[in-house]
Parts: sequence; structure tokens; C-alpha cells
Amino acid sequence: MSAVLAVSGLTVSFDGFKAVDNLDFSVEENELRCVIGPNGAGKTTLLDMICGKTRPSAGSILFRGQELNGKIEYAITRAGVGRKFQNPSTYEDLSVFENLEISHPGQRGIMNCLFGRRSAEVTDRIESVAAEIYLADQLRTKAGLLSHGQKQWLEIGMLLMQSPQLLLLDEPVAGMTAREREQTAELLKRIATGRSLVVIEHDMGFVDSIAHRVTVLHQGKLLSEGSMDEVQRDPRVIDVYLGH
Repeated sequence: MSAVLAVSGLTVSFDGFKAVDNLDFSVEENELRCVIGPNGAGKTTLLDMICGKTRPSAGSILFRGQELNGKIEYAITRAGVGRKFQNPSTYEDLSVFENLEISHPGQRGIMNCLFGRRSAEVTDRIESVAAEIYLADQLRTKAGLLSHGQKQWLEIGMLLMQSPQLLLLDEPVAGMTAREREQTAELLKRIATGRSLVVIEHDMGFVDSIAHRVTVLHQGKLLSEGSMDEVQRDPRVIDVYLGH
């Protein structure tokens, strides 16, 4: 397999503190990779640098051979990288349908979506994505009325509308019910067919249910990597993370 994402020597410092320190990290085609580690390990900062929110101090971020370091967030999104942050970010006063519609690359702006004409192709795409994220029956519901878990699904759907090749998800099941976590695991495994996912998560049961491979970060560096069983047995991981 070839790497869809290859990070090498990645470093970023904040006021002299190295949040990520000379990190090498890669993700293969169609891989669902989970990144775990204690608070302050550099997990979210890693995603911030990949998506262009934070500029690295040093290092390279290659996405399908294209250097992302130095590109603005919009250009990285257009290249095929989608990012979901910890808290859902949806348009609360718009319906599920409208939230998905404005995320379609062919639609330009909220006003065009609300008052312009839409093609049958766009409508079909919206309905298909809504079914995939368990919201087919909620298309006319305002996003603000959805449960927390449904809002998380909607934001994932908004990313799927853009057909990304790499999805970066930060704690997607935080605050979800047990059933919603199960459904989210099914969803992520399903959408990992045809694209790569990097998922930050603290719920070890959830990680075990979805991960192809697990990367453990500690103090901005790679501590351990392998299957969930392998990292769970690693004494270093037990000492700094799983044992607490």
C-alpha cells in the first residue's frame, strides 16, 4: 500500500514549548487510523497542522505527494482533506438538508442554497449522504433541534458532501450515548471504504472497534504504534496513558 499522508520531522513550538516534536507519521490508502494519548500529547495540534490551522515550525506534510505545509486551510480542503473539530459546527437555524446543501462544492453561499435552483444531482447527493449518516428522516429538521450525537453525524455528512480523500476527526463520539457510539463506529468503518480516516479518541472501546492501526503520542512524540492489542500491551503506553 502507498501512503496517502506522509508526515516527516514535524515540529511546532508555542512559547518555547514543543507541542509536536520531530514527528514522523503516515497513513495508508483506505486506512482507519486512531491517534490516542494523554491530554497535551499533541494529538489535536497534529490535526491542526495537517489541515493548515497551525503552521509547523519545521517538517513536511505530504498528501498524495503534494506538500501541504505553507498552504492555507481553504487550499488544503480543496486538495481533498476534510477536518471535523471536537465540537459540532453546524448552521443551527438551517435544516439538515440546507446544511448538507451549502457544503456541496457546486453550491455557492447560503443565499444561493436558500433561493437558487438546485439540480437533481445535488438533491440525490444530499439524500444519499443523509441516509448514510442516519438523518434521512430529519432532512427538514433544523440543526439546532438535533441531539448532540445527530449534530456530530451532520457535521461528518457536511464533510462527506465535499468528497474528501482524507478525513480528520477529533473526538467524534464525545458526549454520545452508547447506541450512538455503536452507530458512529459502523458509519466510520463504512466511509473508510474509498478514503482514509484519522480519528482522535479517548474511548478505548470505540478505538478497539474501529482502528486498523493505533498511534500513541506522548509529549509531542511517537510513543508506540501498531494494532490495538499491541499498543495495549506496550509497557510505555500502560505507564503514561492506559494505566491512569
